[in-house]
Amino acid sequence: MKKTYDVVVIGGGPSGMAAALKAHQNGCETLIIEKDEKLGGILNQCIHNGFGLKYFNKELTGPEYAYHLALEVEKQNIDVSLNTFAYSASQNKVGILKEGQHSIVNAKAIVLSSGSRERTAGQINLAGSRPSGIYTAGTVQKMISFYNQKPGKKAVILGSGDIGLIMARRLTYEGVAVLKVFEIMKNTAGLKRNIVQCLDDFNIPLLTCHTITRVIGTDRVEGVFYAQVDENLQPLPNTEKFIECDCVILSVGLIPEMEIFDGQVEVSPKNKSFVVDENRESSLSGVFVSGNVLHIHDLADNATIEGEIAGISASKYAKGEITKLNKKIDIKFSDKISYTIPQKVNLNQNGNFKIYFRNKNQLLRKTIVVNCGEKTIAKKFSVALNSGELQEIDVKLDDVVNDLFVDIL
Repeated sequence: MKKTYDVVVIGGGPSGMAAALKAHQNGCETLIIEKDEKLGGILNQCIHNGFGLKYFNKELTGPEYAYHLALEVEKQNIDVSLNTFAYSASQNKVGILKEGQHSIVNAKAIVLSSGSRERTAGQINLAGSRPSGIYTAGTVQKMISFYNQKPGKKAVILGSGDIGLIMARRLTYEGVAVLKVFEIMKNTAGLKRNIVQCLDDFNIPLLTCHTITRVIGTDRVEGVFYAQVDENLQPLPNTEKFIECDCVILSVGLIPEMEIFDGQVEVSPKNKSFVVDENRESSLSGVFVSGNVLHIHDLADNATIEGEIAGISASKYAKGEITKLNKKIDIKFSDKISYTIPQKVNLNQNGNFKIYFRNKNQLLRKTIVVNCGEKTIAKKFSVALNSGELQEIDVKLDDVVNDLFVDIL
């Protein structure tokens, strides 16, 4: 590992590896910093299939998907520093800790692809005591996949995110009875295919507008009380019920690992993530962001594609082919949409770019429109817009002359 690189990528998951590959292919000396002992990130414990259909045009398991990218990183002789923790970063420097030694790596451009971590019981203020048997879905996934250990015999799952849904199926395969899945919102946060394949196929009930109100147990989980919630997500009186179980699995959202640039980079109040332009450049010149640290992706394939965007852009910045432009316009959106990526666009640019977004509710037979002033510059009809899926629409940069507005009609 050298002391200076053109591009330094923080995080060796699918988005980080894709960014490094593109930066390297564009002629930049590139380094990947990864805190774990191997590349791949969360993919290494996702032994189910369903990955790669969009990016590799074939169905892969998580480890297979990671292997394909890691093998290409190795073939390209890209520098990789494993078991390395990036503890600080600024515009051109990354502070790292490896084997107990602190050092600084200089970079002309940085790509942050550090991923996200799961929310825990404490972070969602789960009521009750703290007996053993309360796990995050990712922890259970790792327990089973890496250590062949079951979390219990009878489980309930709080939250219908994709990891939680997939673990419902996996637990069933392992002989653990999944009694119920609770979702506090009206709609599931998971992909429709996961609802069908992981719950419906195994007759596992999904209770929307419900949440766990109390965990019962001293040394070990003995059961939970659950209740229906109102429009303000508060438990309704006289709806509380008890169910006996010995483990509670939490799939209640992810927190982006963005602290390394805390206070240095503009953050969106809408989704509490970095504000980026179409190149995935943040408000800090030369710092690009991709993957789950930017926004939670439905597919590893989409995170990989976003990594390529950031990697190409970072390499161009490092080579002086693009500079930060002061003239940018905002991408605004209607109340049917939770957020967009990007949030800003550089004016006077050529080519096309995609606006990615998530809609708040399930919608059928709708048209996505992008307006620039009074003019509609992009339009796309969709039979179904599922809130668990990332939506996208193509926009021509030549048509962008003023603020954009994304709506669903």
